[in-house]
Amino acid sequence: MTSEDPKDRFYRQFKISVASIEEQISSLPSFSSVGGERQYAVEHVLSSISRLSNDVADASAFLPAYDQRTYSDKVKELRDEVAKAQAQFTPKARFQFKRRPTDGAGAGAGTSAGARLDSRRPNPVGRVDAAAPPAEPKARDTLGSLPTAATGTAGVVAKNYNAEIASGSGVRKPSFSAARDIALSDHQRMHITLPVSAARATSAGTLTNLDRCVVDMSAPTTSGSAHGAPFASLALKDIAGSVIVAGHVDGPVHVTNVRDSAIMVAARQVRIHDCDNVVFYLHCASRPIIEGCKGVRFGKTPEGYLTEQEKKTPNLYDQVDDFKWLKATESPNWSLLPEPEAIPESVWKKALAPGPGVVIEDTLHALGVGKSSGA
Repeated sequence: MTSEDPKDRFYRQFKISVASIEEQISSLPSFSSVGGERQYAVEHVLSSISRLSNDVADASAFLPAYDQRTYSDKVKELRDEVAKAQAQFTPKARFQFKRRPTDGAGAGAGTSAGARLDSRRPNPVGRVDAAAPPAEPKARDTLGSLPTAATGTAGVVAKNYNAEIASGSGVRKPSFSAARDIALSDHQRMHITLPVSAARATSAGTLTNLDRCVVDMSAPTTSGSAHGAPFASLALKDIAGSVIVAGHVDGPVHVTNVRDSAIMVAARQVRIHDCDNVVFYLHCASRPIIEGCKGVRFGKTPEGYLTEQEKKTPNLYDQVDDFKWLKATESPNWSLLPEPEAIPESVWKKALAPGPGVVIEDTLHALGVGKSSGA
């Protein structure tokens, strides 16, 4: 039995704590102000929030920066909710006339005004205001720019596989035999199938800016096949109306800004950001994580696309954690794919091995993806 990932365990504990604190906040107006009951309740809630904030700080050793910011933002949101609740039952201060200051007070006021004017003057060159340190840029859990195709490793000029794919016809089968990584970008209406020879380039994979494409990377990433090797990591970003058969990934898969598509992958960890109307066929060794998504559905990877080892490993595809839904109720942003709506394995096999003259739109439709708007 595999041990639980500490990030998953912390997420569930955090979710339970947030639900408890939100319940306490909602009950604050019901407390009587007589005898300080309400104030005591407020202090109790603030104490719970402080403990939760300390828990987030303690978990920084194993939480990615992106997750830390998400949890910290939620803690701040809880504090703001307490302040808002207090404002509802705290009487407003009455308007009072202020006494005119004496000469001494006026001098003090003049000095204060002078100080305020001073503060508006620009700092001398080279002066650093210790009270206002420059803000550090926030870490982002996103995919950076791709390297240019003309730069390679150890002074070797890399082959421009994207240009080769764009100039071909029919089903493209780039070998990636002269590359260390697989990077596909800026393609439209293409069917791309990677042969087993691309296995030497599976140290990492990146797919970006694809529209109405079919990409099959299962052959070179299947360790059971001849010379096959799974990806160490995989990133999918800015994809629309496409089908991606990502194959096998030993490490994490990051999916960002994908819409109206279908993705099949067997991976150790899957993190999904800002996706809309996507069907995921997963075999996942840990709980999938979504954030900023809506209309995403989850089904199982067909057995014919799994290795013997993966078939023996528990599949947590249906235990999704939504980082933008920390309430006790179920998230409305994801659901399980009903079995009758899942694309059968036989259809996948047939659609991904098309004969001559097959139209890309027919393949997309066969795999459950409709035509992209604006085509």
